[in-house]
Amino acid sequence: MSRKIGTALPLLAMGLLAGCGGENTETNVQVPGSEKTTESKALEMSAELMQDKAPLTRIDMYLAGFHFYNGHPQGQMEAHHYVTQLNEDVQQAIIFDGNGEDAKLMGVEYIISERLFKKLPEEEKKLWHSHHYEVKSGTLIAPGIPDAAEHQLMEKLVSTYGKTIHTWHTDRNMELPFGAPMIMMGFTRDGQLRQELVDERDRNLEVSTAEKRRQRADIPTPEVVPGANAWEQGEVRQLQLTDKAPDLQQHGH
Repeated sequence: MSRKIGTALPLLAMGLLAGCGGENTETNVQVPGSEKTTESKALEMSAELMQDKAPLTRIDMYLAGFHFYNGHPQGQMEAHHYVTQLNEDVQQAIIFDGNGEDAKLMGVEYIISERLFKKLPEEEKKLWHSHHYEVKSGTLIAPGIPDAAEHQLMEKLVSTYGKTIHTWHTDRNMELPFGAPMIMMGFTRDGQLRQELVDERDRNLEVSTAEKRRQRADIPTPEVVPGANAWEQGEVRQLQLTDKAPDLQQHGH
């Protein structure tokens, strides 16, 4: 995870150094456009050698899981998270549709501790989902690290909450990022996630979700804080395109 976590959890730190998973899940779409010119490639090489990319060097964790569109549980997709831990309570992730060099950037997720989630306004909580089922079911994995290190990581994640927005809906074969950004949710019980998606992910990454579930049986299942997973109570929140100016007189402004 981060340097702070590495100090507190040396087994996890060593596990992350061991590897980050293979490039086994391909992107869903091919984008239109011309091949890169020699000039573009030269500019990229120059930028690679000369520019500092400090925020990207802080990405220290890779997670693979699944999302669905808030209000449309049948719209499901694999999601590859590259995570930076800002502190013990807040993490941020960029999300891709695969883990190869041609993967498309689908969106972002913010992950916070239960302590911070409890402090959110009630309306804000409806935008967030719990991670308890994703961890306990084995559907959320950290490819490439030893089982013991992954177990420690999942003990920390099981009580966290995520706010996810996708901007490119590559599961719908969108060759470009068309349409409005969409709020995503995480699964909360058996029977929601299509088994064929799990099976395909397991084949690609050479893991067993069923075995991960057995390994995590000893992780306590936290009580979900009221307000999270609001879609289960019919409280769906989704983004829409509008010609109205945004209201910025809300929490935090």
